[in-house]
Amino acid sequence: MWALGIVLGVLVLLPLGRASEAPLVIGAAAGLVLAWRERAVLRTHAGVRLAVIMFGCYWLAALSSAPGAVAPEKTWGTVGVLLRFLPFAVFVAIALRRAGAWPRLTAACATLVVLWLLDAWVQILTGWSLGGAETADRLSGVFGSGNLKLGPVLAVLSPFVFVAARARWGWRGLAIAFVFQLMPILFAGSRSAWIMFALVSIAFVWMQTRTPLRFAAWTLAAAAAGLLGIAVAWQHSGRFDLRLDRTLLALQGSEQALDTAAAGRLRIWHTALAMGVAHPVTGVGVRGFRYAYPQYAQPGDAFVDARTDEGAYHAHQILLEVLSETGGIGLGLWILGAICAIRAWRHASVATRARALAPALALVAMTFPLNTHLAFYSAWWGLLFWWLLALYGAALGADDADAA
Repeated sequence: MWALGIVLGVLVLLPLGRASEAPLVIGAAAGLVLAWRERAVLRTHAGVRLAVIMFGCYWLAALSSAPGAVAPEKTWGTVGVLLRFLPFAVFVAIALRRAGAWPRLTAACATLVVLWLLDAWVQILTGWSLGGAETADRLSGVFGSGNLKLGPVLAVLSPFVFVAARARWGWRGLAIAFVFQLMPILFAGSRSAWIMFALVSIAFVWMQTRTPLRFAAWTLAAAAAGLLGIAVAWQHSGRFDLRLDRTLLALQGSEQALDTAAAGRLRIWHTALAMGVAHPVTGVGVRGFRYAYPQYAQPGDAFVDARTDEGAYHAHQILLEVLSETGGIGLGLWILGAICAIRAWRHASVATRARALAPALALVAMTFPLNTHLAFYSAWWGLLFWWLLALYGAALGADDADAA
């Protein structure tokens, strides 16, 4: 139970920003102790082995970018603080190696997300939530108006709600979970979250149907519900109306319309690609994107701050972030890590896959390349990314014989 409390504590404190580091650091310290006590079984523990491989790919990509970084202090500092993720992942793999703990953990995570959703519904109806008043831009929920990440977080964690609802009520639970999550994610105003939630929903529709005809029928029903939700949000939310109208500008096809629809990210992507071309081997260094941006930006780029000589904070796209900041070496390591994670899934038993389903789908949605993204080497989004990776590795490495 104490291990479950530490793991869940990271998620509980996530809306408070850096406060979520506290349970992660506690788990990392406990991981070092457990690694020493259980050192005899570390080499044979599948979850620990997978965690080490994935961390090696993630961390070595950052390390390889450090010697030639444009902002050495920032990059080397990031390389150092990333080390906390490995002992935390080892802690999760060892402390939660009994398969019987996973249903409780999944249910607890789903319950917490449901509480955030209830708070978001209250803010939709009243304008207020535990995080304060709504903003003119989008729904903020428990994260508050100064940290507008409600949409991406709800979308990424939606598999936990779907898994818990499906386990309890079957297909009716999936339908209820879809409707209950739809409006908060739409009103949160993050278009990347809309794509992530759509991916997760489609995955669960396929798992529930398994036949093309039933899949098509369920998909059409989900699409109709989604369109109804969009219509309601369009009529009752000015901020949603403006965001959707800006998205529809992409249909004009011109480069300027596409850039406006993407909130200026087309310029950022061009600049990130230019960085990758100029630094093809090791990139500009992790977290050095903003410092290198002015050098590669086109004249008149609005993201360049002449006063600080800095630009956009990150590439807003996972492949371009990895390529521009860590170069070809880093991108190759990330691809290797993804291959190892997928191979571990393919070789897992049916019971193991069921246990790892929620974090697996969350990671798929989080890293889906045809989308915009937050920074994976940042302190906050990187923490959530590694929390999910730790759960994924630990779930695949838990003891199937203890499932009963």
